[in-house]
Amino acid sequence: MGTISTMEKASGNETPAAPAGAAMDRVIEKKRLPVSVPAISAVTVVVGLLVWYLFASPMGRSLTVADNRLMLSPVESGIFEDSIPVRARVAPLKTVFLDAVQGGRVEEVLVEDGASVSAGQPIARLSNSDLQLSVMSTESRVMEQLNSMRDQELRLEQNRLSHKRTLVNVDYEIKRLSREIARQEELLAKGLAAQSNHEDLVDELEYNRALRVVTLESQASDERLMVKQLQFFKDNTAVMEENLRFARESLEELLVRAPVEGKLSGFDLEIGQNIPRGTRIGQIDTAEQFKLSANIDEFYLNRVDIDQTVSFERDRRDYELRVSKIYPNVEAGQFEIDMQFLEAAPRDLRRGQTIQATLTLGDSSEALLIPNGSFFQDTGGKWIFVASPDGSTAVKRTVQLGRRNTRYIEVLDGLEAGETVITSPYSGFRDMDLLVLKKSDTQ
Repeated sequence: MGTISTMEKASGNETPAAPAGAAMDRVIEKKRLPVSVPAISAVTVVVGLLVWYLFASPMGRSLTVADNRLMLSPVESGIFEDSIPVRARVAPLKTVFLDAVQGGRVEEVLVEDGASVSAGQPIARLSNSDLQLSVMSTESRVMEQLNSMRDQELRLEQNRLSHKRTLVNVDYEIKRLSREIARQEELLAKGLAAQSNHEDLVDELEYNRALRVVTLESQASDERLMVKQLQFFKDNTAVMEENLRFARESLEELLVRAPVEGKLSGFDLEIGQNIPRGTRIGQIDTAEQFKLSANIDEFYLNRVDIDQTVSFERDRRDYELRVSKIYPNVEAGQFEIDMQFLEAAPRDLRRGQTIQATLTLGDSSEALLIPNGSFFQDTGGKWIFVASPDGSTAVKRTVQLGRRNTRYIEVLDGLEAGETVITSPYSGFRDMDLLVLKKSDTQ
């Protein structure tokens, strides 16, 4: 048996003997995961969506929205009517406010509120003891100053007459002395007169001639001063008389008069009531003359101009007005305009009545239009969500919008006819860049 074993080993055809315990071991093969086509497709779709989300979407912000929450509107060509409706109210064409120029106590009410008054008609009478005493004191002071100035004028005139009288006397003395000297010279030549008498007459003549020169200079100087003083007094007199007139008019203003003809309103004075100076006590509206006033959205502030046409229909008749005044103040997002009738206004108009009118801003023209919706307040007209052709998504797009009326907005750039846009409010997704539109029937 040992010989056979040696030969078997030498031949090499026999399998080497297994180690001890080899019969109990076995080779374990590694299992591989089964690869399926649906799994690969799902991964590809997820990766594709991720790539689109990161690169195709402008900012990658999206939101799923049910389409029944949105208003989808078409972009289409049409005629844009450049006009807006305005809700106008009837107001008096001219209103004059009544203020208490001089305050006081109400002594008498001469007309009732709502009455028609004529220009200059007394409507109330006030009393003011302080004002009356002040006016009397002013009047007394003015009269004293006027009297003082007239005394000055009298003294100046007397001074002028005194100079004139002095000059007359001097001229007379010069003539008399000249004749006397001539006679003395004749007598002196014949030896019938004394030399001393002649010399005294000559000295007296020279004195009067010198006095005449001085008198003329004094008269000229006084004349210049008198002219200036008289002019000063006249100017002061005019001022004083004006002050006196104003003081007297202040008393007359205690009798309140209607400044214009019209209908009195807001006039509710009571006898015994104390009215402070400058207090508004009522107003007078022009009778049977009206205008329309309206508040307009501040969006149209730069488009409304003077002389634009406003029209409305009443009792099967068309009436036209023009924009006469634009108030620049904006309150609560609106500004105010006044409109005047081009022809006679309807006879049945009443103050405070409201009228639905149309304000024409420009000529009608062919344009690309989208419905006027609430989205405009959220975007300012700078961008809009545009729906895809299949209606599954909507993407934010920058647009340029132009004129706007109550129905349509003019599209200048960024949209084409046939596209669909979202015109409902954008609250809740204003910061989104992509909307995934979910069909309402799948909710």
